[in-house]
Amino acid sequence: MSTSELNSRDSREDGAMSQTLSTKELERGLHEEGFRQTYVWQDGPNAFYPDHTHAAETAHIILEGEMRLTTNGETRTYRAGERCDVPAGAVHSARMGPRGCRYLIGEW
Repeated sequence: MSTSELNSRDSREDGAMSQTLSTKELERGLHEEGFRQTYVWQDGPNAFYPDHTHAAETAHIILEGEMRLTTNGETRTYRAGERCDVPAGAVHSARMGPRGCRYLIGEW
């Protein structure tokens, strides 16, 4: 499922995912793509993860709040309803927004 599909169907003004596409449905979609493990994670305001890598690709679907992800020197902010995938071995860092971030993670 693309970011635009999520945005057009599932974002609300208050920054939380709408009930149109439930977390369970999002998890099912990640499993259908081949992600074996999915779970919801929540970080507090302005939480920061310095440069790191993952052995396998990871998917992050933002449910509430926002995440600023920096990869290859480029920074992009993801908000509720958006998805960001991080390729295996990609050096990246992340900073959560001022209201924190709650997101669904898919791991291979």
